[in-house]
Amino acid sequence: MSAVAVHAGVTNPPNPTVYVKNLEERIKPDQLKEALTEIFSEYGNVIELVAKTNLRAKGQAFVVFDETEAAERAIKEVQGFELFDKPMLLDYARTKSDATVQREGSAEDFEAHRRRRLAEKERKQAYEAAEAQKKLKRPAAGAPPEAGTARPVKASRGAGLKSSNPAAGAVIPEEYLPPNKILFVQNLPEDYGVDGLTAIFGRFEGFREVRLVPGRRGIAFVEYEAEAGAISAKENTAGMALGEEGKVVKVVYQRQ
Repeated sequence: MSAVAVHAGVTNPPNPTVYVKNLEERIKPDQLKEALTEIFSEYGNVIELVAKTNLRAKGQAFVVFDETEAAERAIKEVQGFELFDKPMLLDYARTKSDATVQREGSAEDFEAHRRRRLAEKERKQAYEAAEAQKKLKRPAAGAPPEAGTARPVKASRGAGLKSSNPAAGAVIPEEYLPPNKILFVQNLPEDYGVDGLTAIFGRFEGFREVRLVPGRRGIAFVEYEAEAGAISAKENTAGMALGEEGKVVKVVYQRQ
């Protein structure tokens, strides 16, 4: 490991978690974590190390110390040093890690932190899904318009019907809808009514009511006073198996 002339700007306020990027993506996660642990343990007690493995986040890691001073020393000394022939770029993490919140706060503090983090993650996923849909419907530069796309459609004909043209509008998949206080529950067993669903969803904070849809079996809406309750309920009930047949329930946020 040798120093190189790299000066990455530290933009986030000091906290015990160091964000590391520009790591070699071809290195196996276990090997990378072992190397990072050996390096950063020289500057303090590392209580958690997370090396990202999914495609979008490869080349990044989070090193959690038990005190901010250790993170400060690590950033000062390790900034720009090469690991597997690539200079590491360091900054403080934008938010506190789960391990830090658990260590410094109460159980209620950790639960609130976890909900905020989950909500932010789902909002980001919803935004990325919407942007991807926009790109799909955006014609390539200089491309001629498709046949029939420039012809106006009479409002009086088929009013209220959705266009069959896939480029007519971007629809966010249910799995990436942004959080809100109402959940849409699908694939329910036919024998599950208001009482059965209340027993499941009523144990989460801010529960208001379960609403069935007249004439429609297998679906329901569950409302909470705030997003936090809906987020917690969704996280803990999605994929739950119900009924004698073990039907797997699908839980998403209501489309707004």
